[in-house]
Amino acid sequence: MSILEVKNVGKRFGGLQALSDVNLSVAENSVHAIIGPNGAGKSTLLNCLVGKLIPDTGSVMFDGQSVLGRKPYEINQMGISRVFQTPEIFGDLTVMENMLIPCLAKRDGAFQLNGWSRVVGQRDMIDKAEEMLRDMNMIDKRHMPAASMSRGDKRRLEIAMCLAQDPRLLLLDEPTAGMARADTNNTIDLLKQIKDERDITIAIIEHDMHVVFSLAERITVLAQGTPLVEDTPDRIKGHPKVREAYLGESQDAA
Repeated sequence: MSILEVKNVGKRFGGLQALSDVNLSVAENSVHAIIGPNGAGKSTLLNCLVGKLIPDTGSVMFDGQSVLGRKPYEINQMGISRVFQTPEIFGDLTVMENMLIPCLAKRDGAFQLNGWSRVVGQRDMIDKAEEMLRDMNMIDKRHMPAASMSRGDKRRLEIAMCLAQDPRLLLLDEPTAGMARADTNNTIDLLKQIKDERDITIAIIEHDMHVVFSLAERITVLAQGTPLVEDTPDRIKGHPKVREAYLGESQDAA
């Protein structure tokens, strides 16, 4: 059963056709990777899924409901959370204070920092934040300034902040970008753990094929805004259309 359905989506920026007739189906409780060369339209597609962009044509349905025309925080409340390419945390707050923000947003909807005082004394939210930090093996860092952490730990914190809102679909935009290999492998292990322990679907955009083939059950390959092929990882490897898109090798040569 599909939880996310993208049908005939197109998006143009002036004279650039960023997406053209994109169709995508993501099965519930799966890990689905979207890959492609630079400029293939991956981030544009992701922005259409979370309300940052509205497609010129087509539809985007999440669990039978359209996401089009909804504001990003409304899409978040539907059960979709996004991890950005660059970790989006509050560097001037502690790790624990960062974790309390999504706990408050889960309860009250759109969050305003001027409402921070409402967190004080809310034992249920503090318990939830501490539970998430334990799950991420970060409870010992709860009093650290978030800005002082490594990129890998910032990413782990951002994923924890997303999970605190109990999403059904987690969208990851190059979650291992700029990481050392050790942090990349730790992130892979973390995502495998999340998939095993939670009733959640993961869609990931990633350039690192080690990450893609370690996690994905299904892969969609984009090139120049158009899907080339969608298949299992084993069948994607060495596929002539994929080799042409990435390596410039013609299908005849393959």
